[in-house]
Amino acid sequence: MSAVTIGISSLKDSKARMRRAFRGEAQGAFIGFATAELLWKVITPKRWDVLKAMTGAGPVAIREVARRVDRDVKSVHGDVQALLKAGVLDRAKDGRIVFPYDEVHVDLVLRAA
Repeated sequence: MSAVTIGISSLKDSKARMRRAFRGEAQGAFIGFATAELLWKVITPKRWDVLKAMTGAGPVAIREVARRVDRDVKSVHGDVQALLKAGVLDRAKDGRIVFPYDEVHVDLVLRAA
């Protein structure tokens, strides 16, 4: 099973993960955002629905994603483009869209100011 963690990662945290990876320590898949606000801007509720529909599905055509989330193709296309641009989704060699994970973990911490 392949899993990904989506969370907040400062530049310092990202560099530390990279150093550990260069030392050969397994880090696991991680999609990081600089702030919680940026995460919520990129992964909106409708885009979360797209990710849920694509989790474990392998490469999928945008029309199929639209069918799975019961939305029109044009609006799903816009959401897919935003997720591609943010590096959350990938494009398969045949042009279909892929979210290559079977499981998603969201890691957020809210601390007192």
